[in-house]
Amino acid sequence: MQELIYLRSYPDSIQHQVAQLLLQGKLGSTLQKRYPEQQHAIQTDKALYELTLNLKQQFMKSSDPISKVQFDPKIHVINNALGTHTQVSRVQGCKLKSKSEIRVASLLKQLPLPILQMVVVHELAHLREKDHNKAFYQLCQYMEPQYHQLELDLRLFLTWRDSAEGV
Repeated sequence: MQELIYLRSYPDSIQHQVAQLLLQGKLGSTLQKRYPEQQHAIQTDKALYELTLNLKQQFMKSSDPISKVQFDPKIHVINNALGTHTQVSRVQGCKLKSKSEIRVASLLKQLPLPILQMVVVHELAHLREKDHNKAFYQLCQYMEPQYHQLELDLRLFLTWRDSAEGV
């Protein structure tokens, strides 16, 4: 069985199912059935910023403001990141100014909208919870009830993309 690097933390039963779909050349068609509309309209930094602010306004009104949201072509999935969040604090006069930025991998322009939204939700959750702990994942699920399924589906898309079937 080929190593499924994006699925390492998943049970052997899931890895086996995915390996079988890959061997049969069916992983792509399975994903296509689940997400018939693969292309979405969020293709610019402005559109991504609006999506992020809408989600923040809906679920996290009291969180720190976000100063920048953008697609970043330098983010590479092998480094286990599809998005990053940064908090920059500066002293300006006698005040401490804080800015939050979110960057997501440009690869997400090519994946279905629910998966892009899941990554944005993940990065927004980091505004309140810095670590990947129980409270962090509860917040992710509050904002996106299908969070865990979408995370698995993202890993399936990455596995398919890296396989001979997805090339």
